[in-house]
Amino acid sequence: MDAAEFRKRGKEMVDYVADYLEKIDKRQVFPDVEPGYLRPLIADCAPQEPESFEDIFKDIEKIIMPGVTHWHSPYFFAYFPAASSFPALLADMLCGGIGCVGFSWAASPACTELETVMLDWLGKMINLPQEFLAGKDGQGGGVIQGSASEATLISLLAARTKTIRRVQSEKPELTEAEIMGRLVAYASDQAHSSVERAALIGAVKIKNVPSDDTFSVCGSALKKVLDEDKAAGLIPFFFCATLGTTPCCSFDKLLELGPICNKENIWMHIDAAYAGSAFICPEFRHLLNGVEFADSFNFNPHKWLLVNFDCSAMWVKKRSDLIGAFKLEPLYLQHHHQESGLVTDYRHWQIPLGRRFRSLKLWFVLRMYGVKGLQEHIRKHVRLSHQFEHLVLQDGRFEICAEVVLGLVCFRLKGSNKLNEALLKSINEAKKIHLVPSHLREKFVLRFAICSRTVESTHIKFAWQHISQLATDLLKTWEQNHQQE
Repeated sequence: MDAAEFRKRGKEMVDYVADYLEKIDKRQVFPDVEPGYLRPLIADCAPQEPESFEDIFKDIEKIIMPGVTHWHSPYFFAYFPAASSFPALLADMLCGGIGCVGFSWAASPACTELETVMLDWLGKMINLPQEFLAGKDGQGGGVIQGSASEATLISLLAARTKTIRRVQSEKPELTEAEIMGRLVAYASDQAHSSVERAALIGAVKIKNVPSDDTFSVCGSALKKVLDEDKAAGLIPFFFCATLGTTPCCSFDKLLELGPICNKENIWMHIDAAYAGSAFICPEFRHLLNGVEFADSFNFNPHKWLLVNFDCSAMWVKKRSDLIGAFKLEPLYLQHHHQESGLVTDYRHWQIPLGRRFRSLKLWFVLRMYGVKGLQEHIRKHVRLSHQFEHLVLQDGRFEICAEVVLGLVCFRLKGSNKLNEALLKSINEAKKIHLVPSHLREKFVLRFAICSRTVESTHIKFAWQHISQLATDLLKTWEQNHQQE
């Protein structure tokens, strides 16, 4: 493919993507395929001779689309949002075209410097304390990670290194292996599984701190666990607080937890993967109060801020904590500006060496929507979640299972877990809408997340009418079966 054909095919692909997104509501949200559907549809081996673009293009609808779950459909209410917008898609196209691998300032100065400035822009939008911003001479700063899981892992590994060095200086008789064996990380029993996975990769113990009746961790619960572990000779070193938990969007009590972590020399990382985008709205910013106690903070613009995957924003108070844990300097990566103090080499802030020019997506979206446009996007989703909550509360057969704060509603039929499992099964088998469940204590709960950029009130009404009718049908057969028993 030469440049002339690329121009032609590129326009065709843009038209295809625009048509796909414009008419996505006409597609069934969840595919009909079974595992293994794709292999019989394609050849066993790569072709020896080149194939035409036309043939490949035809196969998109024939082979790929039948197996796609349409995350951007207005009938998709599962997981959390996956952000997308036309400005972000165009920026990603430019990112692919430039094709730099921005592991250092010298590898592509614009790639590095735009990221530093964009993370400062984003930090100011959510009113992060000045300590987290790079500015011209700050000690903190932001970096784009691939996911919140990576941000948690990075912060845990940096905390581990920092703690080992501190304990070794205080108790030189202890070996690194002995210290590692005593380290303990902590997170809410509602925290995402990626926190436990980070501890697994980091080879340290992790303990769940019990959450309260609102599914939040409070200071007294953390203090109790810390006191028990310190008395047993363990070394608490890391706590991951969650703002907007995956099961029900609950919020750990930062103002209680932060001072404890600071006093006990525990690194506090805040995972606000979904909820963090809402903090650009002044009415939701109070949910972030207490961030001033944290060592690191993360949220995903690729969830709710119209920047398509992957773009996970992470900030640290002291970038030296990250660099001190990960810095290696082989000759082939060195450059003559690296000791100037004026540049950032992001390879020291992340797991992989290479990185894409992801800040272009932020730059395009923040400029083309503006803060006000993004605030309206968040507020619209929150309004729609409360609309769905209101519809649920009007039906005495159902109950709301957690406070609706942002764009997630947790609900269920009053009754057994098996009844609600059957309801979810009937919803997802009908393939009109798509939901996923969670467990809140002993209850099996249905999660209804407002996800699509194009979702409207009519889609919420349709979803509720569909759920309500399926519930009616289910309860009839359920009662008949139980009467026969």
